[in-house]
Amino acid sequence: MAVSPGEKIREELDRRGWTQGDLAHILNRPLPTINEIIGGKRAVMPETAIALESAFGTPASEWMRLEAEYRLSLTSRDDSNAEAVARRVRLYDLAPVKELERRGWIQPAKDASALEKELCRFFGVTNLDSEPQINVATRRSEPTEHLSPPQRAWCFRAKQMARVVHAEKFKRELLPQCEARLRELAAFPDEARQAPTVLAGFGIRFVVIEPLSASKMDGAALWLSSHEPVIAMSVRHDRIDAFWFTLFHEFAHIKNGDASVDVDLVGESAYPSEAKPDIERLADAEASRILVPADKLQSFITRVGPLYSKVRINQFAHRMKIHPGIIVGQLQHRGEVKWTSNREMLTKVRSIVLSTALTDGWGKSISVDLSQAGN
Repeated sequence: MAVSPGEKIREELDRRGWTQGDLAHILNRPLPTINEIIGGKRAVMPETAIALESAFGTPASEWMRLEAEYRLSLTSRDDSNAEAVARRVRLYDLAPVKELERRGWIQPAKDASALEKELCRFFGVTNLDSEPQINVATRRSEPTEHLSPPQRAWCFRAKQMARVVHAEKFKRELLPQCEARLRELAAFPDEARQAPTVLAGFGIRFVVIEPLSASKMDGAALWLSSHEPVIAMSVRHDRIDAFWFTLFHEFAHIKNGDASVDVDLVGESAYPSEAKPDIERLADAEASRILVPADKLQSFITRVGPLYSKVRINQFAHRMKIHPGIIVGQLQHRGEVKWTSNREMLTKVRSIVLSTALTDGWGKSISVDLSQAGN
């Protein structure tokens, strides 16, 4: 058993020839209090530790250390409780449990066993001996291989939801037609509502999921099987340029047979393309090309920059048959204009998209039968 503060005090009293009454008088404490501390019946509090430092010269921190170690030595170890704690730690490391409960993705659990069953049900596994994996039929990008718990949970939810979305048979050879049809929609904000239907018509399932806290999710290209692609988006940046760039970025992944989870893809905090893996750089370039061909945009920049008036932007957008907010987004991404410039042209589209897309979050919720949805 560890040495108690009381024993240390006795040693100090014996060395000095003091009585407990002497110490009580010196510290200006009641004698019963000193008796209880020396007998181990009362804990040394910070104020007393400071007073003992003044009396004996032993640092207050040392008295507090002795107190903590002594009290800990009196506590019996419950191995079963320690195992239960370790088990709960493991489960909380695998998923943001409380947020999953709040979103209704799992049911609140009273104990570790019930929680483990809920997470097994959510992830579609029989046990949690290893981290649940997002099974994909194609190659992955670098970010997908190192998902945080919130990102992993978001992707599993996307796949659950996608399984209940009806889509035509996927035919890769028809993707150019799908791209052209989607590109037509980018000219007018209200047309964004047609994106889920157009994608489903070409065999691509589309779902919207509000991101979990601190995940910074923008979108993902996932596969239920080699012939069942899924585009999942968060639409966390409520602006027309962010929506269409993210959509075409994920669409490019589908065209290339990739599976990717994209974080900080758009907006002021977006990662620069040159810092991304090859398949992400390709998807960025493809999304930009679909929206505004690089040579056309560069010609506009050469002719107009740095005097990007709203009139010039609108004229160029009209010529490109695209919404002017997307031009602004491209200019911001290239550093041609500040992120605070022309904000009024960045039309909000989230509510438009949510009106037709299968959505979880942003005030909307759905019930998915996990036994039928699978993962």
